[in-house]
Amino acid sequence: MALNLFKKKNKKKQLQDLNGVPLFAGDKVDCLRYEMGESILLEVENGFEYESIKTKQKVSYAKMIDAATSFQKVRKLD
Repeated sequence: MALNLFKKKNKKKQLQDLNGVPLFAGDKVDCLRYEMGESILLEVENGFEYESIKTKQKVSYAKMIDAATSFQKVRKLD
């Protein structure tokens, strides 16, 4: 019997908005930082980023993490 003590886990962290709602690539959100307003969540080579619909400014998902909750500082729009 082989022990899998050092087995690498392929665990992708699920992004969630400020209210805990799951986020997926292509979702439209209201960014609460950097005055980006309505933005689209994009999946890029190095993870995820938000692109402002109005200004085309791009910000990495890592800059949107709320330290207190580890959720994103965005609200998912319908």
